[in-house]
Amino acid sequence: MFRLMLTTALSAALTTAAFAADITVGAANVSPYLDPGRDHSNVGSQFYYNSFDTLIDRDHTKLESVWVPALATSWELIDPTTMELKLRHGVTFHNGEAMTADDVVFSLNRMFQATFAPYAVRAKDRLGNFSGAEKVDDYTVRIHAVREEPLWETLVSLQQIMIIPEDYTKGLTGDPAVAEDSDYEAFSMAPVGTGPYKVAEFMPGEKIVWERFDNFWGDKAPLDRATVVQISETASRITALKTGEADIVTNIAPDQLSLIDNDPALKTEGAATALFHVMIMNQNNPKLKDPRIRQAMSLAIDRDTLNEALWQGKAIVPSSHTMMEMGDLYMPELKTFEYDPEKAKALLKEAGYDGFEITYDTAATYYTNGLLAAQAIMEMWAAVGINGRVNVQDQWSGNDPEMMARNWSNPMYFADPFGSFGVMWAPNGPSEGEGRFNTDADYAEKWDRFRFSKDVDARRAAYAELMERIKQDPPVLPLYRPFESWGMKQSVNWAPQPGHIPYVLDFRAGSISLAGS
Repeated sequence: MFRLMLTTALSAALTTAAFAADITVGAANVSPYLDPGRDHSNVGSQFYYNSFDTLIDRDHTKLESVWVPALATSWELIDPTTMELKLRHGVTFHNGEAMTADDVVFSLNRMFQATFAPYAVRAKDRLGNFSGAEKVDDYTVRIHAVREEPLWETLVSLQQIMIIPEDYTKGLTGDPAVAEDSDYEAFSMAPVGTGPYKVAEFMPGEKIVWERFDNFWGDKAPLDRATVVQISETASRITALKTGEADIVTNIAPDQLSLIDNDPALKTEGAATALFHVMIMNQNNPKLKDPRIRQAMSLAIDRDTLNEALWQGKAIVPSSHTMMEMGDLYMPELKTFEYDPEKAKALLKEAGYDGFEITYDTAATYYTNGLLAAQAIMEMWAAVGINGRVNVQDQWSGNDPEMMARNWSNPMYFADPFGSFGVMWAPNGPSEGEGRFNTDADYAEKWDRFRFSKDVDARRAAYAELMERIKQDPPVLPLYRPFESWGMKQSVNWAPQPGHIPYVLDFRAGSISLAGS
């Protein structure tokens, strides 16, 4: 009998092990905190969709915006500045609390009426038209806008207003009846949402562990457990994949793909990411105040050659700050950014450029191929007579008045020019706020017509005018949309979906499966 019981127990254990759906992801970077409200980084965007929900979601299998119910089952405009949403019943937070309208209003107003400084930044750069949310009853809320809003569903589906539990958050520190800054700081170390996976373990900058949340309101999560570990070096990530320490690895450059694709046990998935790697230029650095010098810095860069050399031609080089994902506002006919080395030389001569050194800041590993691109740009600058030098540093220098040029990224935070160019380059936005970009009344008027016109053609016309301003007094050059790739075992069926913002690790039902599980 004992032998029979032992055999049965071993068989059950082996069966469980054989069908356990666990994966490990080797990521180039892991966030120092987890809070969808304060975060808008390329690193952070990977980590929220598994654990948090918005009121309105979109069909992420489609490039175009197709809105679908999430924590709200329906929504309608009851007047031009008010949206009413009916909430889903039976939603449970990861800590066991039931979600009600109080949690939704708290989550929305923590952003719309932000007092916590990191939230205030996000509220300003994308949510500034919302004055607040109110509870109608336990399962009905209203969102109020200041002006008629042409992008209702788009903005209500943002990561930054994912829903979090009110009582849990307020109770983390201090007075449990009041939301304090220390509560939000504590939440970012112990996050709780309503998504299909709960955060079971978080080591800032090192490791995240998701576990299936069995009380999720929607389709059951396909994985029992997913562990993300930071492996900074590309070679080390590939080694981890080959040795079986990782099932998926992120941020693989095109020239490394053959190391994975030539292994019959492995494969890669990739796409031109909805994000621009850009060069930014400080309009207010005393040596760069003359726009002709910045025009020359831009015109000297052969972005097609960078694409071929660094991305094997797989990246997308834009003619303007535009992406196909922007739908009716996709404007490839604009010729804002060009390569013209002879014109660059002429502009430098006109401006009286005397050969002073122009520094180009970059981190060593944050952007795939970022350092290699910087080094290649120095050669292109030298060809037109610009004396450039790469300055490698991990510290962000975009707010340093001494900064001259550096690399950065302009992600598509949502599918509209406002969601990429606008978030970064609006009047009083991050670029102007950090002191390297200037706007005026004329720019603000163009921006207002672009942002709030209900007519698509009017928005397109205003955006074209904004791009002409950028061309004449350039603060930015989009280099390309990088072709980012993920390596994985043959047994893993996963790929980035076209309807997501960049880099999302979507492990929800229908997005990932493992052979044999």
